[in-house]
Amino acid sequence: MTDLPVVQGLRLWLAGTNAWIVAPAGAGGECVLVDAPPEPRVILHRLRESGLRLVALLTTHGHVDHVGGIGEVVAHAHDGMADAAAAPVPVHLHDGDRHMLLDPVGTGGTLAQMLDMENLRIPPPELVFGLDDGQQVSGAGMTFTALHTPGHTQGSVCFLLRMEGQAPMLFSGDHLFAGSIGRTDLPGGSYEQLMASMAEKILPLTDEVVVFPGHGATTTVGHERRTNPFLLREFGARERPEPS
Repeated sequence: MTDLPVVQGLRLWLAGTNAWIVAPAGAGGECVLVDAPPEPRVILHRLRESGLRLVALLTTHGHVDHVGGIGEVVAHAHDGMADAAAAPVPVHLHDGDRHMLLDPVGTGGTLAQMLDMENLRIPPPELVFGLDDGQQVSGAGMTFTALHTPGHTQGSVCFLLRMEGQAPMLFSGDHLFAGSIGRTDLPGGSYEQLMASMAEKILPLTDEVVVFPGHGATTTVGHERRTNPFLLREFGARERPEPS
């Protein structure tokens, strides 16, 4: 078996939601998962076939296509391992979206009607920790910085990861996509907030930051700064900040 790249994506469920496995040591090491769509068995299979130990689950926001698989992933992440009774996997999300994780059916709208209800009978995660803007979350030898970016939801968060020898990585959830931005017409959404978050938290990042979105292909902050029609319409062309 070959080693995994540092980041591996799984495009899952009806909405084609990206689950990102971040495993800096490759197969057989520890990993962090960013978002868990409602196809938990696919995620668990990938973790097991690669011998990866999940040590933290980061949640970009509370929509059901991003949290619907969390309960089962956390409940069974260590099944079959020698220390399967080890401490449960901690889940990190902003308190503004905690109610969505705890009640995915009641808050999931029409998407919730398409869920596998067997998965939802699993109890919610045992360890759920809130996130503040700028808070750092560590796991698998990595440190992610939470950037609170309300607009798609009130609890939307992007996670910035810097690792030696690699371009910085931004897990943007449904805040920023390649060529687009997240919807703001759902409950808790606000176009004005999303664009303010973009201006304050994302556009100050340098061009080389690689963006791993909640849907679609990867991109970079620089590419979106130059070509994203929503950003150009709102902000116009912006110069690249100097590296910090």
